Amino acid sequence: MTTNPGDILSSGAAPDGEAARQRAADAACLCGIRALENGDKATALRAFNESLAIDPCHSDAHANLGYLRFNRGNVTDAETHLRRAIELSPQCSEAILNLGVLLTTSKRYREADAVCQLAIARRPLSPQAWSNLGVLYARQKRETDAEQCYRTAMSIDADHLASRFNLSYLLLRHGHYEEGWSCLEARRWYAPLEDKLPCPRWRGESLHGKSLLIAYEAGHGDMIQFVRYAHLLRRNAPASIDLLCHPALKSLFAGQCGIDHVYAFNEDIPLRDWDFWSPPLSLPYYCRTRLETIPDTIPYLSASAEKVAAWAPRIPGGRFRVGLVWKGNSGFENDADRSLPRLDLLAALGEIDDVRFIGLQKGAGEDEVPSAASHALGLINLGPLLQDFSDTAAVVSQLDLVISVDTAVAHLAGALGVRSWIMLPDHMTDWRWLTDRNDSPWYPDVVRLFRQTTAGCWEDVVIRLREALGELVSNPAASA
Repeated sequence: MTTNPGDILSSGAAPDGEAARQRAADAACLCGIRALENGDKATALRAFNESLAIDPCHSDAHANLGYLRFNRGNVTDAETHLRRAIELSPQCSEAILNLGVLLTTSKRYREADAVCQLAIARRPLSPQAWSNLGVLYARQKRETDAEQCYRTAMSIDADHLASRFNLSYLLLRHGHYEEGWSCLEARRWYAPLEDKLPCPRWRGESLHGKSLLIAYEAGHGDMIQFVRYAHLLRRNAPASIDLLCHPALKSLFAGQCGIDHVYAFNEDIPLRDWDFWSPPLSLPYYCRTRLETIPDTIPYLSASAEKVAAWAPRIPGGRFRVGLVWKGNSGFENDADRSLPRLDLLAALGEIDDVRFIGLQKGAGEDEVPSAASHALGLINLGPLLQDFSDTAAVVSQLDLVISVDTAVAHLAGALGVRSWIMLPDHMTDWRWLTDRNDSPWYPDVVRLFRQTTAGCWEDVVIRLREALGELVSNPAASA
């Protein structure tokens, strides 16, 4: 879900007779605005600072510098500039909007509520103000209030994409797939790719005898979850189904799910005319997926026999083998909540006899392996050796269980039909895991969900994991 900042401020020409200093400050601010509009953030930063050097009380320069600082991740400076802009110009609606977003994303919810309410008081017909208030409520699990805010925004502007997109997450989280998938079509993060593809979007037309390109969007886990739709679309007798994906997924997807050709987005794609293309997250909408009609044949992916054989000597036999993943991609908006702060939190799992733990962590978190927790777990660390997801699949396919935070390896294990236990945060739980369930209709009889009962507290989750793992080791034939 997204909280969109307000617009950058437009600085008008200075009135006749105004001092040269004021005209110079306005000119510098206007230069910064134009640079921002052209995507030149470095020039914009210099221009706004120049404006404030000339006139430290230039409210528009403060507001725009706050906007820029926030989008560059400097929250403290951003707040200072936004508050100063509002102090200098109390009617500065854009600065109020942006301050509300900053406070919401910083989890300062009481302050954010007051500022978001102020934004609506200033602009009661601003769909962005209502949508931002909805995001604040959704983060606080006030979902009825959040839905009302989103629908108010959409009643003001039926084409307001941010509110429709935010509503999609709320609806999908509750299993209201018919309207949820429809609202998810408001997302536009694949627009740069769409501009490069000469063929039209597939919107449910007959694929009989037609060629389709399923193109990448979002993250690795999204691609793993939704690649299953290629197999479903094969029932329509298309001439071909090709896939454009992340480089690390190319080898994994080759020859699977009825896909004819797999291309990575970092390589030259053969020039050819597909009849249609589709982003993968649009496929559930046009396939009319509901909870009871999710394509749930498991497994729908398999590991390469050659790679399984190559990895087999590195995987111990004779014991219950458990893969561990404790962090996701740090660039994900909710990663601080979904990832474990440290591997040490899982050390208690090492108290269970006859279990061998296999480290599958790539990227963030790899440096935590030489730790006391690693020794307590007896961790066999294969993460640094994995080159792509076909390697990970070869290892995972030889394990008895994968315990993971909400990241791509959890989806991979589910798609391979390997038992997967997923640790979920209480704050901003991803929509695909629904609410109040410990299973997943996307991976029936394979995935088990371990949810935080208190936001930010993983200790209770680990206690339940330890108890469940002890029971499973005693009875390996038990279900997920």
